[in-house]
Amino acid sequence: MKQIRVLLADDQPLVRDGLRATLAGVGGVEIVGEAPDGVEAVRLARRLRPDVLLMDVTMPRMDGLEATAELCGPHGVPGIKIIILTMYDQDEHVFGALRAGASGFVLKDAPTSQVVEAVHTVAAGEALLSPAVTSRLIAEFARRPLLSPATSAAMSRLTGRELDVFKLLVRGHSNEEMARLLSLGESTVKSHVQHLYQKLGVRDRVQLVIYAYEYGLLRPGTGTVSTGGTG
Repeated sequence: MKQIRVLLADDQPLVRDGLRATLAGVGGVEIVGEAPDGVEAVRLARRLRPDVLLMDVTMPRMDGLEATAELCGPHGVPGIKIIILTMYDQDEHVFGALRAGASGFVLKDAPTSQVVEAVHTVAAGEALLSPAVTSRLIAEFARRPLLSPATSAAMSRLTGRELDVFKLLVRGHSNEEMARLLSLGESTVKSHVQHLYQKLGVRDRVQLVIYAYEYGLLRPGTGTVSTGGTG
């Protein structure tokens, strides 16, 4: 089984020690490096190319959100998955991390089992949000005005089948569930999901849900809005 290569970034040595101790005994996980600040986290991530980066928010020289944005940007590290670690369950951290490209968000006082689960989840290509964070994310977008009509140019380029996958994906269905509901092979569903990411310019499921709320394609309590689609 392929090892999940993990980089730790936190300005507190005790936190890094705790994370290292937590993950060192987990099968299939390898700690490849540690960084005390955002600048070093970016440097090591570029050199070591970890699968997962556990990133603190409040660090000197460069904070975790800025480092995340740099690593997930067009000149970042392809394929890297970032989990934001913070003591503060605050909206600006949640939304800032997700917009920057993070695949998950875990509080530092969460049980160690949740940290381990988070690493495995994002390494597998899934996104990770706690129920509390998800509900607040939905509530926040419910209060905001729509940024554009539902019939965006990007959405109009989706095929009918891609639109079917989009609607199920933003409602939280797994690839296996979507395959069953659409009577498709799981590999075919995965291909459609990747096409969605490419066409809509998003990295993962979390950003796809954000896209859906921002453009009025998903509304709390009502499901997705009909958007047409091609072919």
